[in-house]
Amino acid sequence: MNWIRRVNTTFGKMTGFQLTRLPAAVPAAVPAAVPGAEADVRPPADPASDRLLREPVFLLCPVRSGSTLLRAVLNAHSKIHAPHELHVRRLTVGYGTPLAERAMDALGHNRADLEHLLWDRVLHRELHRSGKQIIVDKTPANAFVFQRIATCWPDARYVFLLRHPASIARSWQESTGRSADDAVADALRYMKAVDRARKALPGLTVRYEDFTADPAGKAGEICSFLGVDFEPAMLEYGDAPWVKGLGDWKDKIRTGAVQPGRPLPTAEEVPAPLRELTGRWGYP
Repeated sequence: MNWIRRVNTTFGKMTGFQLTRLPAAVPAAVPAAVPGAEADVRPPADPASDRLLREPVFLLCPVRSGSTLLRAVLNAHSKIHAPHELHVRRLTVGYGTPLAERAMDALGHNRADLEHLLWDRVLHRELHRSGKQIIVDKTPANAFVFQRIATCWPDARYVFLLRHPASIARSWQESTGRSADDAVADALRYMKAVDRARKALPGLTVRYEDFTADPAGKAGEICSFLGVDFEPAMLEYGDAPWVKGLGDWKDKIRTGAVQPGRPLPTAEEVPAPLRELTGRWGYP
């Protein structure tokens, strides 16, 4: 420390000023996290500067619920960009050194804050590249982290897509090759997550069966919810790169137009683990 005092004395004689040590940065006050969020997950300290996106839309749905079809229809709108499943919740941030962690802590950022900045930047860049106004992310696994999504984007909007639980399980079995029991158990995890999200978040609920029966009416309802006009051309969404793992890729989605859904299962065809949820979702 003696050399610092010597430099300070010399500098003072030459300039008439004294060097002073800067105080440590004080982290900005951060609002409390939404109920159910992880302990270190919190809303942006300043949404106006910490978030580039405004009112992103999340399509919360189970697997095999018709979400790729709805995504394709929405993406055909001139103002809505609904890309393939993005899985941004799997993008993580790490500290290369303890000093990097200390530096971010001095700025008021924890690891979750930095991940939120990354997620927001990725989605904003994708929307900017599209030249459109609204982005929709339809990754089914987002339902498992709906609290964190709501914390990251306090102004986010939600569309909930439901389908008869037995139809979901059957379609999941057909697409994965699992046993019937395994398909029911795995698909039920997604259904329960969506059910929890519907109870906790405001939004618009759409049934797959209603959408395939009246595509124009339901697409118009969603457009109204998002504040844009319905465009009939949405229903002829055309071809696209259908990539396995990033959404549906089967023959039906490749037709480029909304196709009728399969008949509703009978009461006898509903597996026992799905019956309670089937009734709660309003299916016979």
